[in-house]
Amino acid sequence: MLRPLLLSLAALACLAAPPRTLRVDYGHTGDATSERFGVDRVVLEPLPWPGDPAKAVDTSNLGKYCFEVIDKATGKLLYSRGFASIYGEWETTDEAKTLGRSFSESLRFPQPEAPVRIQVKKRDAKNAFQTLWTFEVDPKDPLIERTPAPAAGNLIALQKAGDPADKVDFLILGDGYTAAERGKFEQQARKVMELLFQQTPFKEHRKDFNVWALCPESKESGISRPSTGVHKRTPLGTTYDAFGSERYVLTFDNRAWRDIAAQAPYEFVEILVNAETYGGGGIHNLYSTASAGNSTIGYLFVHEFGHHFAGLADEYYTSDVAVTNSPSRPEPWEPNATADPKHPKWSSLLTAGVPLPTPWKKDEFEAHSHAYQKERRAIRAANRPESEMDALFAREKVFETKLLGTDAHSGKVGAFEGANYEAKGYFRSQEDCLMFTRDEVGFCAACRAAIEKVIRQYAK
Repeated sequence: MLRPLLLSLAALACLAAPPRTLRVDYGHTGDATSERFGVDRVVLEPLPWPGDPAKAVDTSNLGKYCFEVIDKATGKLLYSRGFASIYGEWETTDEAKTLGRSFSESLRFPQPEAPVRIQVKKRDAKNAFQTLWTFEVDPKDPLIERTPAPAAGNLIALQKAGDPADKVDFLILGDGYTAAERGKFEQQARKVMELLFQQTPFKEHRKDFNVWALCPESKESGISRPSTGVHKRTPLGTTYDAFGSERYVLTFDNRAWRDIAAQAPYEFVEILVNAETYGGGGIHNLYSTASAGNSTIGYLFVHEFGHHFAGLADEYYTSDVAVTNSPSRPEPWEPNATADPKHPKWSSLLTAGVPLPTPWKKDEFEAHSHAYQKERRAIRAANRPESEMDALFAREKVFETKLLGTDAHSGKVGAFEGANYEAKGYFRSQEDCLMFTRDEVGFCAACRAAIEKVIRQYAK
């Protein structure tokens, strides 16, 4: 009787093994008024799916888009995730009004056992998801790409807190680091990890994270900065000047970074770029970026990671940006901005007795900030040393900390007008926040609640 029992246990162990990760790379093409999709390739990634199978369905209600994986035979929902995309931002730029472009994107999910139907949805004007694209994937299709990409260096476990299925798996990738600079990358990766876990609520949930690092070798040091004539071919393809914004760092080479990231367990990705010039970016459930050598890395990295991790909106509104909002001011899907100050989405967090909307020193802040932005643009236009920009940031931080920290409702939760790149019509939950300024105030109440919700979605 012992042998059959052992065979049964072995069979159960086999059944319990996590599935591999399947990835669909596709093209997303269009302009400001239309969009369409097309499958590029289907890839079987080399590692098991890192997520918790009990939390396969997304409950966050985040993202401009979402996708669903549905069993073709039974109609059962197997997996879903909300996300944002480079295309989703680009379609709101002025360029999209006159030019069509195509962007590479990916959907990742646990390898199914049988054919599935995949639906990609997008929010309509009322924030309801509507299906844009439906296609089918057969996991037994012989044309699925099954050969792993060339190795991109040794995987570094910066923090291993447990099994990937039980933890948030966070991968830090390096771009623009030569073989001789691998040590520099690891040092900077460890630094930003510690900076993240200094911030509430990440600090209180540190044990819920695995943190991995991977740095493919670059033939030359640094990344592209086209506005200054610097062009480099790096493994991940990161570049400044995305959408014409000098400080916006993105990679448009989705295939390249996905193949490299597939060599690690991951749910969230940070790309550290080997540069000192201020710059970064963050897109929900895609990746975030940050210039590792900048003096403001403690703010920059965590701010951009907030976009990526929890879909947080920018709360500032006096800086130049390439994207545009609808003049009708629809309710944003992001959890930390609202168009309804009387009934904000963070109503359960409001400070008793605080008026809605909540008055603050808005005029004084704006007058100072507009002068500061003018000086900032002049520094960049003249390509002056980064030390001058650092000094400007430091002066601004002193002013904002005092102004926003000594107001009548400082530290209270209300609805403060000015958010989501707009001076009028959008509101944030607190007067100051890490998504609003570079002050050391940390995340506001709405941001903290959103971050904790995402952590619960991925960690046991």
